[in-house]
Amino acid sequence: MKYVAFTTFAVLKQPYAHVDNDTFNELEPIVFGASETSPGFVARATAVDTVTTKWTNFGRDYGEWGMFAAPSFYTGGREDDTDTRASTLSVWEDLESVHAYAYSDVHLHALRNRREWFVHLPHRLYAAWWVPEGTVPTWQEACDRLELLNDRGPSPEAFDFIKPFTADGSPYRLRNDRNAAQSTGAVHA
Repeated sequence: MKYVAFTTFAVLKQPYAHVDNDTFNELEPIVFGASETSPGFVARATAVDTVTTKWTNFGRDYGEWGMFAAPSFYTGGREDDTDTRASTLSVWEDLESVHAYAYSDVHLHALRNRREWFVHLPHRLYAAWWVPEGTVPTWQEACDRLELLNDRGPSPEAFDFIKPFTADGSPYRLRNDRNAAQSTGAVHA
């Protein structure tokens, strides 16, 4: 059986601790909590180390998920007072589950307000790919898949909601794709 690995990457207009991000920072644990109780959710990367930084993920150990990594297009800071990246890595039972979560309830509210917090980037900000059940994707793999999607476009190795693929590599149409045309923005799961 195959599951969907899903990563997101966006860049905040200001570093995490900046007052302009207060509503984003208040909403983030609610969004993560909603993902963890969503149908089809399997797991998400959470730090296992005891690093004393509050905001940055750089230098954090995520156990089986690996050390935190960022795609090459991220040129922002890597310390608490300069880090502007917002990123996620998760695993879902199927593509419909992560899509349904991304475009419903509290996460949809966050998506609708993303221009308040995030810089517009010319890059795709999320990528999905299939992994065998029980496989834990790493942050570095997530970066590689996101860069592959940006460099070559959707393929069975890295795709988005607009042009998804099945686990066997065939083109696929989401059953609930009414919002797929809107799905090029940041999606946090």
